[in-house]
Amino acid sequence: MEVEQYRREREQEFQNKQQAAMGSQGNLSAEVEQATWRQVQGMQSSQQRNRERVLAQLLGMVCNVRPQVHPNYRIAA
Repeated sequence: MEVEQYRREREQEFQNKQQAAMGSQGNLSAEVEQATWRQVQGMQSSQQRNRERVLAQLLGMVCNVRPQVHPNYRIAA
C-alpha cells in the first residue's frame, strides 16, 4: 500500500514537471507562431501598397528603351 502511494506521488510529481516544461514550450511556440503571422501580414500589406508602383516602374524600364551607340564602338574604315 505504501509503495503504491509513493509511486502515485512520484507519478504526480513527474506529471507536474512535465506539464510545466511542455507548457513553457507551448507558450514559446505560440509566441513564435504569432510573430510569424504578424510578419507575413506586414509583407502582404506592403505588397498590396507597392504593387502598382513597382509594376509601373518595371513596365517603364522595359517599354522605354532608347537605342544608342555604345561609346566604345568604332566604325571600321
